[in-house]
Amino acid sequence: KVRGSEHPEHLLHDHTSPSIFRDMDKCIECGLCVEACAAQKINAIGFAERGSGMMPITAFDKPLAETGCISCGQCTLRCPVGALIERPDWHRVLEVLDDRKRKTIVQTAPATRVAISEEFGLEPGSISTGRMINALRQLGFDYVTDTNFSADLTIMEEANELLQRVQGKREGALPLFTSCCPGWINYVEIHRPDLIPHLSTTKSPQQMHGAMARNGPLAKLIAEETEEE
Repeated sequence: KVRGSEHPEHLLHDHTSPSIFRDMDKCIECGLCVEACAAQKINAIGFAERGSGMMPITAFDKPLAETGCISCGQCTLRCPVGALIERPDWHRVLEVLDDRKRKTIVQTAPATRVAISEEFGLEPGSISTGRMINALRQLGFDYVTDTNFSADLTIMEEANELLQRVQGKREGALPLFTSCCPGWINYVEIHRPDLIPHLSTTKSPQQMHGAMARNGPLAKLIAEETEEE
């Protein structure tokens, strides 16, 4: 018996969020997502109904994109059955790789080289940088880069901005808060707009890396190689 027939009054399938998909037909009412959301002090997801009919939903059954959700992903991390998952865009990536109409670049976050090891049965803490790069190249990516590089640039930009604010050469409140994490930025914009003047104007490492890949020295190098081909 599908959940839709049990709770036709609730929004059970929700793909409005830019980062999280909800498919409540899979939900087993364990409540881990509710706990995770409450631990972040967001409470975008809570329980509705009573007894055997109890299920986790958004406040007033609003689409997730219209709630106070900050897309931190803690609910997807805790959900054991896939009722809440990160928005899957891998199929779009594969389409681009299969087309081979453009040069492709992938940037890898520092944590993935360790976290991916356990997914393939290696000892916890094993570093799989080489395996990961080789796998990405076999998938079809032309360039494999490291977000660590742009993270260093982000730190330098934020440090420069801090000095300018302290010296009164740049507008903005003190103390200066980092802008590295999208979840943190969402939290400030949605729940603490009073802190917005304290945020750094620097892009996140991921955003900065993307900008450099499209318009920086790497983009020039790729353009030159493409012309030679």
